[in-house]
Amino acid sequence: MTLEQTLRLANRTMIGFDLALATAALAAPDQTLKAIGHDQPSEDARHLFRRCGPIWLTFAAAHAVAAVRDEPRDWWALAWLRGTEVATDVVWSASPAFSRPGARAGLWFAGAYNLGIALGFARISRS
Repeated sequence: MTLEQTLRLANRTMIGFDLALATAALAAPDQTLKAIGHDQPSEDARHLFRRCGPIWLTFAAAHAVAAVRDEPRDWWALAWLRGTEVATDVVWSASPAFSRPGARAGLWFAGAYNLGIALGFARISRS
C-alpha cells in the first residue's frame, strides 16, 4: 500500500470516527467521556463536550467531501482543518479529570495523528 493509499484510507476512516464521536458526544456525553478516560464530568464539562458534537459532524462532512470530490482544494482545506486539531487534545490532556492510565497518552497520540494526516492531506492536495 502506498502512502497516498494509506492517507485515503485514513480519510475514509475519519469519516466514520468523527460521525461516531459526534453522535456519542451529543447522545451520551458522560459515557463517551468515561470511555476516553475522563472522570465523571461536571455539568459545564458535559455541556462543553456535547457542544463539540456539531464540530465533529463538520469534520466528518469535510472528510466525505474530500473523498468524493477528490479535488486538490478539498484536500488542502482538510489539511488545514486537521491542522487546527493538532494541539487541542494535547491541551485537553492537561485536565486533572483524566485519571485512567493511558488517557493522557492517548490524547497526545491524537495530536500526533492529526499532525500526520494534516501533512499527508496537504501532500495529496499538491498531487
